[in-house]
Amino acid sequence: MGSLAPRGLGLRELALPVMEDLYEVTHENVQLAVRQGLELVFIERITGRDAVPVLTRVGGRFAMHATGVGLVLLAHAPVEVQEEVLAAPLERYTDLTITDPARLRRCLADVRRVGYAVSDRQVTMDALSVAAPIRASEGVLAAISLVVAHDRADPVVLAPLVQAAGRVLSRALGSPPRQPPGWTPSPPRGGTR
Repeated sequence: MGSLAPRGLGLRELALPVMEDLYEVTHENVQLAVRQGLELVFIERITGRDAVPVLTRVGGRFAMHATGVGLVLLAHAPVEVQEEVLAAPLERYTDLTITDPARLRRCLADVRRVGYAVSDRQVTMDALSVAAPIRASEGVLAAISLVVAHDRADPVVLAPLVQAAGRVLSRALGSPPRQPPGWTPSPPRGGTR
């Protein structure tokens, strides 16, 4: 945790107002995490009063393959980190935890393609997490997520909220805007003079 202090505290202070806004819109758990080595570290969390209980705590570490923030961080980690995680035994937290490396590899490709991750009952059987990346100029620095009760979760509704929070924080960190896959700029109007 000590090596994350300068970066983590600055990011935490920057992220807290955005996390509070996300909480006010949803009244659900909001989490912020960074990758350290082969694990993730939670650097901030807002707990909803009536939200589903979570197993995380600020400063706590967790495996990347099961949580929403972890899937985002792993999907955008260097290839050698991904390969090391995929080669190690993947801990099963519930019957729905992805423990097959080939399936996890496909999941990570989907996260990169759609721009967010969904962890549906992979850590506990009552929770679903939707997470999005927070980018800096050097790449994905962190991930932000909502953790909600599985029975009242709709990832299609939650994903745009979490992605918007990730984009706000990315811009604040100086990351250039990202365009959707396949996007090309329109040619200038009016021709040349």
